[in-house]
Amino acid sequence: MSTGEAVAFWILGPVALAGGLGMVIARNAVHSALWLVLTMLCLGALYMAQQAPFLGFVQIIVYTGAVMMLFLFVLMLVGRESSDSVIEVLRGQRIVGIGLGLGFAVLVVAALGRALTEVAPAGVAAQNAAPGGNPGSIGRALYTDYLFAFELTAVLLIVATVGAMVLGYSERARSRPTQRGLVEARIRGEQGRPSPLPGPGVFATANSVATPALLPDGSVAPESLSEIIESTRRDTIDSDMGGVAGPEADLGARALRGPEPPAGSDQEAGR
Repeated sequence: MSTGEAVAFWILGPVALAGGLGMVIARNAVHSALWLVLTMLCLGALYMAQQAPFLGFVQIIVYTGAVMMLFLFVLMLVGRESSDSVIEVLRGQRIVGIGLGLGFAVLVVAALGRALTEVAPAGVAAQNAAPGGNPGSIGRALYTDYLFAFELTAVLLIVATVGAMVLGYSERARSRPTQRGLVEARIRGEQGRPSPLPGPGVFATANSVATPALLPDGSVAPESLSEIIESTRRDTIDSDMGGVAGPEADLGARALRGPEPPAGSDQEAGR
């Protein structure tokens, strides 16, 4: 290895490793794909530094420019939500996943140990000097010694594309319920109460979604309470209810008139 190759390796190697770690650690799927793009760019530059320009350009143009854009398109099509779920769809899937991950890690460590101790570096000088140069040698190796692996990789990409189409268009294939069907389901009680929840209405002092509706006697309609106040303290809710409905129910006209304006205000003077 020449000095230039060593410098390129010690610069691009840590960057590629950081991109791989970022791909695994990132919680957002799009960010994970972008970290993988960084790793692929570094690998392409390393191939060029090792006198394999064809592999370097293929790594950058095909994988980084085409395949990764396909991955990002699939992520945007299916959805990029990556919130963790503690629910196991298949029983024991976490244990199986951890076991497979450990087994793959042992396999990688064993392969690296054998490559560093038992296998002598071959280099690419002989392949570059062969007829067709580096691209010709790669083509002969792909369609002779590694034909099965090449076809298996092609099938994997096709399956991924078909799977993305199925996930993206499965919702559209379902029949949409009609208005009559929705009404019948609501009457049967399959979708909660038949009628909508009561709004603030004419008995309330405001039309805010956080303001409960008032009944004709001035009391608060419990079903009109919005979900956004579920996390509010009970004493705060009671205080707000008292400010809207008054301290107690009133069968008179006060419930329709609303609270009295403060003394000295413009409304009091207008009276």
